[in-house]
Amino acid sequence: MTTHVLVPIDGSAQANAALVRAAEIFPEATITLLYVADPDDDGLSGLSASKRYERRYEDVERLFAHARGQVPANGPTIETAVRSGSAWRRIVTYAEEEGVDHVVVGSHGRDGASRLLLGSVAELVVRRAPVPVTVVK
Repeated sequence: MTTHVLVPIDGSAQANAALVRAAEIFPEATITLLYVADPDDDGLSGLSASKRYERRYEDVERLFAHARGQVPANGPTIETAVRSGSAWRRIVTYAEEEGVDHVVVGSHGRDGASRLLLGSVAELVVRRAPVPVTVVK
């Protein structure tokens, strides 16, 4: 049975580092790249609904293509998924519903007041995920 690893991505250096680390730790796994879209924060509010969807689709496809380029061709199998909503909730829900064996998530390394105000997706995933979680800085 192949190990199923979930790596949430958002285009950040930390998410890319998490993907590279996941590929190193689980070279024979199936890695699902999960992008969680925040429908309230797309920066495209001036566009029509169809144009927003088209632009977001193009952006996410570029993000996935870039991420695939971070993984060796003879490395893990890469799959992709997109969900909408609260990042940590969608990550945890995906892990629960899709038979994920492990989550590898990047941490932005916030601390102090910024972490208290903004919360930490990685921290919430660690606390709530039904499977082991590796946090990569």
